[in-house]
Amino acid sequence: MLTITSRPPDQDAHTVAVLAFDGMAPFELGVVVEVFGLHRPELGDLPWYRLLVCAERPGRDLRVVGGFSVKAEHGLDALAAADTVIVPGVADTGGQVPPAVVAALRAAHARGARLVSICSGAFALAATGLLDGQRATTHWRYAPLLAERYPRVRVDPDVLYVDNGRVLTSAGSAAGIDLCLYLVRRDHGATVANTVARRFVVPTHREGGQAQYIEAAVRPVAEEDDGIARSMAWALDRLAGPLTVPALARAARMSERSYLRHFTRRNGTSPIRWVIAQRIAASLPLLEAGDGTVEEVAAAVGFDSPATYRHHFARAMRTTPTAYRRAFTCRAA
Repeated sequence: MLTITSRPPDQDAHTVAVLAFDGMAPFELGVVVEVFGLHRPELGDLPWYRLLVCAERPGRDLRVVGGFSVKAEHGLDALAAADTVIVPGVADTGGQVPPAVVAALRAAHARGARLVSICSGAFALAATGLLDGQRATTHWRYAPLLAERYPRVRVDPDVLYVDNGRVLTSAGSAAGIDLCLYLVRRDHGATVANTVARRFVVPTHREGGQAQYIEAAVRPVAEEDDGIARSMAWALDRLAGPLTVPALARAARMSERSYLRHFTRRNGTSPIRWVIAQRIAASLPLLEAGDGTVEEVAAAVGFDSPATYRHHFARAMRTTPTAYRRAFTCRAA
């Protein structure tokens, strides 16, 4: 049996409460603890989150998939009082969400809290009625059932997460990482989110399959005896200049045909789409810093015109560079 003890940082910090329950899978709980509960000396004096693990009946043993149990220290009163509430995948997608949990989620939302689900946790949020008329996602395997049980919810099975403002949903378990990092970006900006992602050893955003609308973010690529990795590292050092498939292939010491085939198989996207994604991601901290015009930002990350930058930015981020700067500069501040 494992007792999950919440680390008590500054009581004024943003409080994140995650719901623990009997029959839960440990991965999703671990993701939340890793992102919001881990001490982060790499961020200096930046105030971090206060994480609370909550259960309907605190102090009781909760069975976890894999043959062990946990105890949560906090109850639903703490969950209802949190700033952000995260519900991992529910144990039974065909069952009823306990009324006390539904009431606590509604109370948290009424107070102004941000509600978040990972995987089948969307069923718990749907049970509150707060997803009615809203776009939401869950694991593709459960999407038809979510739509059947809650026909007022506009279920989108093709994205990794959906942000409706104060109610956010994510797809399968690993998509919980994407959404948690997105919350960090909303709260602290792209630079901090990238720092957390590097410690997690994951990209801040992913693409492919049940893909979110934001493309892969800039990330370090190990310099190794690998042509594809070498070309990616070479490109990341030269985002502001022209990058073509022939140039990337030369950096990889491969023919163009072989390079295209191996790059796409390895990364799930074409070299040019990958470069565009890296340029968009590299532009985010520049926009958040507030220095320079959109035209200057576009040029700094290698786009040949502001119109091209705005086009690709809108496709990737579902907003404009100006709107992104306005939203995330305020959040980072």
